[in-house]
Amino acid sequence: MEAPAAPHDPADTQLIVKAPEQMRELGRRLAGLLRPGDLVMLSGELGAGKTTLTRGLGEGLGVRGAVTSPTFVIARVHPSLGDGPPLVHVDAYRLSGGLDEMEDLDLDVSLSDSVIVVEWGEGKVEELTDDRLQVTIHRAVGDTTDEVRHVTLTGLGPRWADVDLAGLSV
Repeated sequence: MEAPAAPHDPADTQLIVKAPEQMRELGRRLAGLLRPGDLVMLSGELGAGKTTLTRGLGEGLGVRGAVTSPTFVIARVHPSLGDGPPLVHVDAYRLSGGLDEMEDLDLDVSLSDSVIVVEWGEGKVEELTDDRLQVTIHRAVGDTTDEVRHVTLTGLGPRWADVDLAGLSV
């Protein structure tokens, strides 16, 4: 991963990821910054690497179970194998509501004690907290084998004000 030379909004951190293993490594590094109650919202087109990033988060957090896309079950809870927080991985693509629908999932965990990662959550789960990390993954579209991804990390709210997201690049 490397930081691009192009100028950007100072509130954003932009990284270039050149391979799926680098996306997992980004997730592992990001896990080191996360704490219970954190909300990470992932956006990007199909195949952008949202679930690959979440696999790395799961590895970095030391959670149980293989992290796979929760598309058909909507949400999966991965308990910690140690003393860290559980990972709640949500695919909000099919959710039409917001917080009420999240609460209806009956996740058997306190969201304030977990790290919550939501794919496709824009306009649906922002009301969970004013503090969140927005991760947007852009990839080349069309008939291409290009593995390069442009990742934009935006920390919103006081929780992320002093967090060095630029330190995630390698």
